[in-house]
Amino acid sequence: MINLLRKRRSIRKYTQKRISETSIKLLLETLLRSPSSRNMKPCDFVVVDDQKMLLKLSNAKEHGSQFLQHAALGIVVCADSAKSDVWIEDCSIASILVQMVAQSLGLGSCWIQIRNRMHIGTETAETYIKGLLEIPDQMKILSIISIGHPGEKKKPVAKGELDYQKIRYNHYSEYYAPTKQKK
Repeated sequence: MINLLRKRRSIRKYTQKRISETSIKLLLETLLRSPSSRNMKPCDFVVVDDQKMLLKLSNAKEHGSQFLQHAALGIVVCADSAKSDVWIEDCSIASILVQMVAQSLGLGSCWIQIRNRMHIGTETAETYIKGLLEIPDQMKILSIISIGHPGEKKKPVAKGELDYQKIRYNHYSEYYAPTKQKK
């Protein structure tokens, strides 16, 4: 798993190659196996492979969603917030797990944030997407995950570039050092 994480990068350029049915089934299984708090399973997923709809979804936000039009697949991750007070966390887990499985299948992916983002003017990205996909009002949309065969290659982040200052050890004031040995 760590090797997948080391290689995973946000991919925003895709080839026109379709994703195999076998791979799609594995991605869908991943979503359904995603853990949720108290096993409440508040998440639903709208899987979009229609290129015309992907084009419309790519306009969900003014910035940061346009590349979706070239993806083979877009997965809208949403949940019924009345079912769980931690729907955001549950949707986040599903979103990242499907990205990791996509990576394991040789596919590229990118998280497109929808929650708390605007479409145009005073319309939210969520409202825009709900209208396009006929998603019921009680559902909340967290993200869209774009997936496709990578049309770009990105180098992994080198281990030496990791910011170990973000890790504290035992107390917030004590930084972790990668070479530090436990006593």
